[in-house]
Amino acid sequence: MGDLRRTIAVVDDDASIRRSVGRLVNAYGFANIEYASAEAFLVRDPAVAIDCLVLDIDLGGISGIELQHRLKEAGVNLPVIFITALEDNRLRTEAEREGCIAYLRKPFAGSVLIAAIKKALGL
Repeated sequence: MGDLRRTIAVVDDDASIRRSVGRLVNAYGFANIEYASAEAFLVRDPAVAIDCLVLDIDLGGISGIELQHRLKEAGVNLPVIFITALEDNRLRTEAEREGCIAYLRKPFAGSVLIAAIKKALGL
């Protein structure tokens, strides 16, 4: 019987945000894998199961929303929680239309992110 821990992928170009979100999800019993860009996530090892994606919208190359769109087109239906420092209602509307679980403005309370992850995982 394998490890039943759920794995949360954190995609953010800000290393300090990636580390802090990673520590937070670990503290709540989840495994995490960090990616510095959407491009890095796209070339990840497909054998590594990801259960939920915590995704920054404003990444250096491919945006978080574009990554979510590409995953859906490829038939990868991961629950997505967007995190962003941007105040942009158009982006929020687009993210929600794409079916994100939550759209969180930085800085956000850790408890809000954990609640969104639990909702995404059906816990």
